[in-house]
Amino acid sequence: MTIKKTKIIENPELLINAGNPKGKLGEELINDMNVNHENLAQWGVGHLDISKQSIILDIGCGGGVNVKRFLEMTENNVYGIDYSSVSVKKSIELNIEEIENKRCEIRQESVSQMSFDDNTFDIITAFETVYFWPDFSNDLNEVNRILKDDGIFMICNEAIPKENDERQKEFIELLNCSIYSKNELVSYLNNAGFSNIKTVINESKDSFTGEDSTWICVIAKKF
Repeated sequence: MTIKKTKIIENPELLINAGNPKGKLGEELINDMNVNHENLAQWGVGHLDISKQSIILDIGCGGGVNVKRFLEMTENNVYGIDYSSVSVKKSIELNIEEIENKRCEIRQESVSQMSFDDNTFDIITAFETVYFWPDFSNDLNEVNRILKDDGIFMICNEAIPKENDERQKEFIELLNCSIYSKNELVSYLNNAGFSNIKTVINESKDSFTGEDSTWICVIAKKF
C-alpha cells in the first residue's frame, strides 16, 4: 500500500525536533512522521517473522504507529520507549485501549539505560532512530542485554551516508546526529554480540526532501 506523503516544511525550528520532539512543533513533526515514514515501516516490518507469541519492543516509538501495528500482529505484550515526553504522550493516546487492557506499555526513557530485565524480548525494533542514539556501542549492548537468546533486532533507516551531499551534511550538523553505512552497522552489531546479520537495501524517496534516497533494513540475531 502506498500512502501519499505530507509535505514537511524544511526549516530548522521544525526539523530540530526530529531527535527529541518538544512542544507544538514536536507534535506537528510526529504527526507528519506517522504518515511520511509509513511506507518505510511497512517495508521494514515485511522482513520480520512475527508470531502470535512474540513479545516486542519498539525503541524510539514516536507517535506509536508501529506499536499499534505490532499489537495487531501478536497476541502477546508490546512495549515502546521514547526519550521525548511528547512522543510518549502521543503514543499512549494512540494505544490507550491496549494499555488499559495491560497488553501495552509506553515508557519515557533512554536507550542507553533501559529499565527492562535481561532476556525479555523476542523482537526489538528501531525505526529511524539510531541516528540519535548517544553512545551507539553502549546502546547496542543494552539492546543485546534485554533481548532473548536467538531474539531478533531490526534497524530500519531511511538514509545512508552519501559523499558530497551538502543537504545531508546540513541535516547532520543541524540535528547533531550520525548516519551509518551498511558496513558500519554490521560492524557495530558484531561487536555488540549479534550474529546472522542480514541487510536489505531499497531505493526510494527521502520523506523530508523528496529526493532519491536509499533505505536500509538490518536484521540481526542475538547469539
